[in-house]
Amino acid sequence: MNGQRPTGGFGGAGFGGERGFGAGSPGAAIWEAMEQLRSTFDPRPGVKRMARGDVRAAVLALLAEQPMHGYQIIQEIEERSGGSWKPSAGSVYPTLQLLADEELIVAEELRGRKTYSLTDLGRAEVEGSADRPAPWESSSPLGSEQHRALSKAAVELAAAAAQLGRSGTPDQVKQAVTVLDDARRALYTILAQS
Repeated sequence: MNGQRPTGGFGGAGFGGERGFGAGSPGAAIWEAMEQLRSTFDPRPGVKRMARGDVRAAVLALLAEQPMHGYQIIQEIEERSGGSWKPSAGSVYPTLQLLADEELIVAEELRGRKTYSLTDLGRAEVEGSADRPAPWESSSPLGSEQHRALSKAAVELAAAAAQLGRSGTPDQVKQAVTVLDDARRALYTILAQS
């Protein structure tokens, strides 16, 4: 997929808009979801994709050095990784909230910015993982064969769902929703096993 919506037989009319993808149409929503899914898996040139736990470890490692605000954490990770890893605000700020909920960090207003620092419990966690290199040093990008296979399967599944959404009957769409909900739950079950 190259970011372009298909034309001709695959796009077809039927959901509104010129090619069935008018704003707010089910077809447009499906293609938007497919694009988000594709961009989740497609690596950007020169940018490493990091595992979910790497953001957490990076935040804790940086806060062990000094208190920082969220944007400063993002910049510091990018700098320390030589520009090859720049986590998004959408991954850093929820991680900060989770760490605060776990009482590993506290936030305080400092010069008009929410600044985070480690608690005693957070320092103990960092000390417990001191033998591991910082995530920006051990960078293990999600580019392995297994991740490429997962990416391909996910994009193909999204394409099948999009096609069913365009041409399926209401009953087929209902059945597909059940299958997709079951698949999502099964994936989370697999993830919970690790």
